[in-house]
Amino acid sequence: MPPAVAAFTDTYLPTVNGVTYTIASWRDRYAERGGRMDVVYPASSHDPSAGEFPVWSVPFPFYDGFRLGVPRVPASVTDVDLVHAHSPFLLGIGGYRLARRESVPFVVSYHTPTSEYAEYVAPDSLSGGVAALSGRYEQWFLDRADLVMAPSEATTEELRAAVDDSVPVRAHPNGVDVRRFAPTDPADFIERHDLPSDRPLVGYTGRHGYEKNLGAILDAVSALDVTVVFGGEGPATSELRRRADDLGIDARFLGFLDRDELPAFYASLSAFAFPSPVETQGIVALEANACGTPVVGVDRGALSETIEDGETGYHFDHGDTQDFREAIERTLDERESLRAACLDRRDDISLERALDRLEAAYDTVLESD
Repeated sequence: MPPAVAAFTDTYLPTVNGVTYTIASWRDRYAERGGRMDVVYPASSHDPSAGEFPVWSVPFPFYDGFRLGVPRVPASVTDVDLVHAHSPFLLGIGGYRLARRESVPFVVSYHTPTSEYAEYVAPDSLSGGVAALSGRYEQWFLDRADLVMAPSEATTEELRAAVDDSVPVRAHPNGVDVRRFAPTDPADFIERHDLPSDRPLVGYTGRHGYEKNLGAILDAVSALDVTVVFGGEGPATSELRRRADDLGIDARFLGFLDRDELPAFYASLSAFAFPSPVETQGIVALEANACGTPVVGVDRGALSETIEDGETGYHFDHGDTQDFREAIERTLDERESLRAACLDRRDDISLERALDRLEAAYDTVLESD
């Protein structure tokens, strides 16, 4: 039987992002395999089911949708074989305390660099200092892990250079639910959201953070006969709307989409555009591929390996608008062959593969404890 796990996270349902998706998906599939994965998270409007343990929390004042939970361990979270933290913040500290109190292994998944949040909590004049301080804290936290898991080889190499040599760092892709994210007919979605059906759709969905460089999409398509479709919201949404208006681009902002709508959203696109240079994996790129949609992504960070040029999409050079535009045009021209290559890759990026690797990682850290 798989080991009993207590997962600690500072972001969880109903907030939808890569971290919450990964944790919820892993928990469900782990249970299907006969395992127990409790989740401790900041209390919110989410109605907990068995094995979900909310702790008292307050809204995070600098970023809508995030909450700060007290770093405590609910009394009901007992008899665990290991602790798995998905954040270095308050709930991550709670997980570390439980692991040390119970003398069980402490595993950390590295999802997002803490420095990304600096611009949300400090003015521009101070954000550099805050980012440096958060980086030192992040290293301190990771140095206390018995295993650090990163979702890509690129991120893994960065972490190996940063954390103590005694801490093992392993690449562990989060996986995509290919049962949910599969080819589908997008006609109803296109009609429901009043999207054009006579021209290519180039889109993105996810958090609209400034660090994701989403305005580059608008610059790249300004000379193309396409419609841009944005799913999701965030601090940069208002600026994106203004920029689209200034450039005279047909851009549609759909807001947060129900998870059940995402396969049709991806399937409606001729190309998924992803200019973010800060991704640790870029789960939305893999979701798009699983639905048969190629990705045009920046050749930086995890996206350098997530996208296979000429197979699942194309790369472009960061900051090069012309290169981005040409990569989009190339993708539109090769849409059908890229779609076939994306679908051939579905098993490799599946949750099932990710859970196989997760169980193996847990076994390894327990054996070495």
